[in-house]
Amino acid sequence: MSERVGIYPGTFDPVTLGHADIIRRGAKLVDRLIIGVTTNPSKNPMFSTDERLTAVKREVADLGLGNVQIVGFNALLMKFARAQGASVIIRGLRAVADFEYEYQMAGMNQQLDADIETVFLMADVSLQPIASKLVKEIALFGGDVTPFVSENVRNDIVRRVEMIGRQGDY
Repeated sequence: MSERVGIYPGTFDPVTLGHADIIRRGAKLVDRLIIGVTTNPSKNPMFSTDERLTAVKREVADLGLGNVQIVGFNALLMKFARAQGASVIIRGLRAVADFEYEYQMAGMNQQLDADIETVFLMADVSLQPIASKLVKEIALFGGDVTPFVSENVRNDIVRRVEMIGRQGDY
């Protein structure tokens, strides 16, 4: 029987407790889970690709999962998945809006490679509101991101906000 390889792709800018939950749960579904850290300039990244790779590696190490690998990529997801020998794409869903987008992407991906399945994991109820974009906004306006990210990631965010400057008047 061949090894079942899954890909969990994302920008992870920053990596949140929601991401960690999907990583932990996704790792149970496959023999090897590859976290694909990708670039997406349209998301206005707070951290460079190398910084995000470092943060994801640190967070995964803290989870103690032996079957998870972190790889950076800048390519079409299905080409990356094929090159990694993956048969599964894992995606996390928080809300209906996520589903609509992910459903469309899964359909397009199936057209590109029908041998690679997409599996959706619902976010843990307590983590559903967490989105990297919102975490960045909260931090940039001086809010506390502690409930949404690990302590290490919070420290990374605080240092970055100190470098680029806070937003807002209060």
